[in-house]
Amino acid sequence: MVPMTPRRATRQVKVGNERTGVVLIGGGLAPGQGPVDREQPPLSQPGSHTPEQRQGGDAAGVPAPVSVQTMTSGFTHEIDKCVAEIHKLTAAGADIVRVAVPERKDTQALPEILRQTTVPIVADVHFHYKRALESIEAGVHKIRLNPGNISDRAQVEDVIRACREAQIPIRVGVNEGSIIERKDKQKRANELASVFSDRRHGAMLAIMIAKLEEYLDIFYDNNFFDVVISAKSMDATLVIDAYTEIAARFDHPLHLGVTHAGPQETGCIRSIAALGALLSRGIGDTIRISYASDPIYEVEDGLELLWSLGLRERSGAELIACPTCGRIQVDLFTLTQQVRAKLAEQVQVPMKVAVMGCVVNGPGEAEGADVAVFAGDRKGIIYVQGQRVATVSEHEILDRLLHECLEFQERIRRGEARLGEKKVQIIPPDPEGELGSGWEKMAAARLTIEGK
Repeated sequence: MVPMTPRRATRQVKVGNERTGVVLIGGGLAPGQGPVDREQPPLSQPGSHTPEQRQGGDAAGVPAPVSVQTMTSGFTHEIDKCVAEIHKLTAAGADIVRVAVPERKDTQALPEILRQTTVPIVADVHFHYKRALESIEAGVHKIRLNPGNISDRAQVEDVIRACREAQIPIRVGVNEGSIIERKDKQKRANELASVFSDRRHGAMLAIMIAKLEEYLDIFYDNNFFDVVISAKSMDATLVIDAYTEIAARFDHPLHLGVTHAGPQETGCIRSIAALGALLSRGIGDTIRISYASDPIYEVEDGLELLWSLGLRERSGAELIACPTCGRIQVDLFTLTQQVRAKLAEQVQVPMKVAVMGCVVNGPGEAEGADVAVFAGDRKGIIYVQGQRVATVSEHEILDRLLHECLEFQERIRRGEARLGEKKVQIIPPDPEGELGSGWEKMAAARLTIEGK
């Protein structure tokens, strides 16, 4: 799948090393190409990667793939727990993991954490610039700063010098919740008045961009350009507007996200609404979907978003399933979750697997699936690339479907089959049994199981 809009060209930064693997962020901006509406130094200035150092197809105008980030939820100074969480997030597909370092004991834990992990680690620094310096000395691969709570120029310059020496980038994040002045009460009141005088985004956008320009000037004055920008809010439309404006003014790669989005159930809608809109326009180079939940879901949903937009090559199976309706003749919801779990554990090939609850629309909706099952009166009819291979009872569907998926995976690996090679053209069989309420049939199935 090809994205609808070409990716926006940016400078490129790299995160990580040979041991962790290098993650490239952004790219595609050739030497001599400048930013829009803002005078900035050429790419050859010190602190910026030269074309020879960049990877990801800059000469051809192709940015690196969009990367997925998340953040640990536990205390960084609890080393064993922190390392275990990072391993879990890495296994789920996280490209970059961020850790909080609010205290000295957190930065003291970093060397051991870095020794035990194999993914680039970002230190999230708030309020105290010394935590940034300690993190850099410990060997982290990137620093996150917020102009809303580290505004002392001398302190920021100390961090810049340390990052230049360590050859690591800095993310500059202007979050809606932290850019309003907190120390000067009169200034804070004036800024708040400007924000709330108009309920639309104009005033807030002006504050975000002004703060960003003010902060970036410090980096430019110090000849440091390995910068990633973020501008988050809980308002999805403000996020879209902010990144659209920033993309037009700066040539740095962008880290997309919606801050304090809420639990996964609602946060996923809020996040995808904003990030999907931006990514479909070619804006965004690395993303974090933020939930008040286990960060494993942030990784899974972030990857699914990129796969769905054709911005990353899918790893593992793609599962499609029927929506709710009154024709389903098996416990489709339970079956779908069971199939999803099994595929995630055992299938690495990006095959398309369809689980359909009846024979009415299933064959058409599953067209193009490599492996598919269609239900019919507590039976499952299984197809592999259009060929009917089995009819099994409802309780056998899961095992037989997984068996066929694994067999097909081995055929792909041996070169005996190709993904999506055969168009699925299935003539649906006559419905077997009464087409009635799916809820009643599932309830009956649960009663039978519980009765045992």
